[in-house]
Amino acid sequence: MKDFKYPYTRKDDFVEDYHGKKIPDPYRWLEDVSSKDTQKWIKQQNKITFNFIRRNSDVEIIGERLRDLWNYARFSTPEKRQNRYFYFKNDGLQNHEVFFLQEGLTGQPRMVLDPNTWSKDGTSALENLSISEDGRLVAFGRGEAGSDWQKIHILSVDDNRLYPEVLDWCRFSAITWKHDSSGFFYNRFPEKGSVAPEDRINYSRVCWHSLGSSQSDDLLIYEDRVNKELLFYPLVTYDGHYLILHVFHGTDPRNLIFLRPVDSAADFQKLIGEKEASFQYICNQGKVFYFLTDHDAPRYRVIAIDIEKPDRKNWREVIPQSTVKIEQCQMVNGQLVVVEQKDVANHIKLYTLDGKFIKEIDLPGPGSVAGILAHPQDTEFFFLFTSFLYPTSIFRYDFGSTRVSVFKKAEFDFEPDKFESKQVFFSSRDGTRIPMFITHRKGLSLNGDNPVLLYGYGGFNIDQKPQFSTANILWMEQGGIYAVANLRGGSEYGEEWHKAGMLEKKQNVFDDFIAAAEWLIDAKYTSPIRLAIIGGSNGGLLVGACLVQRPDLYGAAVCRVPVLDMLRFHKFTVGRYWVPEYGDPDNPEHFKFIYAYSPLHNVKRNAYPAVLLMTADTDDRVAPAHAFKFTAVMQEMNYGENPVLIRVEQKAGHGHGKPIQKIIDETADIYAFLFKIFNLSYAK
Repeated sequence: MKDFKYPYTRKDDFVEDYHGKKIPDPYRWLEDVSSKDTQKWIKQQNKITFNFIRRNSDVEIIGERLRDLWNYARFSTPEKRQNRYFYFKNDGLQNHEVFFLQEGLTGQPRMVLDPNTWSKDGTSALENLSISEDGRLVAFGRGEAGSDWQKIHILSVDDNRLYPEVLDWCRFSAITWKHDSSGFFYNRFPEKGSVAPEDRINYSRVCWHSLGSSQSDDLLIYEDRVNKELLFYPLVTYDGHYLILHVFHGTDPRNLIFLRPVDSAADFQKLIGEKEASFQYICNQGKVFYFLTDHDAPRYRVIAIDIEKPDRKNWREVIPQSTVKIEQCQMVNGQLVVVEQKDVANHIKLYTLDGKFIKEIDLPGPGSVAGILAHPQDTEFFFLFTSFLYPTSIFRYDFGSTRVSVFKKAEFDFEPDKFESKQVFFSSRDGTRIPMFITHRKGLSLNGDNPVLLYGYGGFNIDQKPQFSTANILWMEQGGIYAVANLRGGSEYGEEWHKAGMLEKKQNVFDDFIAAAEWLIDAKYTSPIRLAIIGGSNGGLLVGACLVQRPDLYGAAVCRVPVLDMLRFHKFTVGRYWVPEYGDPDNPEHFKFIYAYSPLHNVKRNAYPAVLLMTADTDDRVAPAHAFKFTAVMQEMNYGENPVLIRVEQKAGHGHGKPIQKIIDETADIYAFLFKIFNLSYAK
């Protein structure tokens, strides 16, 4: 690869002063994705990338195997309304899941919404959905080309009739129906042109939409013109009597709680008026509200607050904090259904409303539980279960029989007995004990020569639990090892674990990931030339930082839709939402620790492993400029023989709503890239 030629990338003499420090930014012109120069650069980069990946490679046969693997029926957890069960299903290779309705547990399913009919190339997607309490109406968001912006439509379920109104200016919107089905509350942003361009994602407001009316007639329910960066998410309580607003600042998990009677025009009661902890509404019995919170409990507890006696001295602890994290709590059939997480494995337990333990519900094995959906009056609840070797399936718990049964099971042509998955623990740089999952074919030889794909995320209070992936199966079929490191910054062990990997402690996340790579090498699972790291979004930042800090430790790096310019992340798209997590580069004290690890600004002249950056031209969550500028710097500074490539997808966003065919194509390109770098051949 010594003669590998990159397209010409212009360098400008642009320098910016950050708190007295002058920092060059020669590739800032690449921030304008729509300019002719940038578009030409993208086209040239894609040409050499696809030429490298797809020439003399196994990409076609890999793609065929991926299509075979993906071609099985997949289901979501159902939502029950009256005697109707609503759920999503994908027959296998459909670009998008189809929304179904089933009358009763044994009724014949019928299609309600099929997003696959919306566009020929699959780039129109269903992004949001809310079902009325009587199960007769559905409000849903439609997005285009992967954008976070969406338009809300309303469908009458029984006669498949679309209402004429379309609601615009919606992004990260919650939709919550009034129980009489006369309309719904939702949050939206200002109309384009009504505020300065930089405020298009500020001034969140909650509105009321009456069914059958124009959006221009919507009633403003709440806004805060002073604190313009606050986000308001409405929720009608299960009994239909109250409207709750969960109030956030960006991605900060600490929130406020406002509420008032649903039909009232009075001021909202600020039940939680200080941003000091996370409060998640569970349910209410009259004026007593149950919350899952990490207030004085980083691993979470359940409390009850009488809204007529809201002083903290009157709060009642229902389920106290324990040694394991409470991940979810739902009130069903007069009991509390609690999902706990111990060492990144879930357990479901039942408690009385007074917090007394009743029983633990049997699960298929160690793994992940998600999507518990039920109303307090229901006598059943559904949940999703999955693990690295257990295809995602839907289960039902019946309070009458106290039995767990299968509602929808994935029928996947897969022999889990040929593989094994285990959890190990290793020490990070500061001695912190970090868990990691390792999954591979049985009979693995620890000879230090196995190809390993190491994944991590480490941020935003998001955990990385075991889950089934068809893409990972292909890698393991070919003798590869898939490893997931549960880094600080996530929520695996509660808020303390999150705080240990954010703001000035962000370097801990990178140290954890580097230590994971070193452990895999020391334990003879692999060697540096056979180790690939992969991550996306905040995980792309992780890969970029670790790539720059320890280029000697890996043979390849796949960096997807990454955040890499940490001095300007808050100036693109919704980047300002991430300031609570990363810090504010405009703050001199924050600038110091951000600049210290910012991948774009720490690239040195070096020999780097093979790098594949991946982004999309219409990503309006993490701007593609991050990947563009980092690619240009890496191509300039890499004096080694390994390529630095960028793959720019067209008409695709950050990843949500992406059609299956694009996902398969991207995955095939990733594996073809790794196979080529590691000198592997696909074995049928």
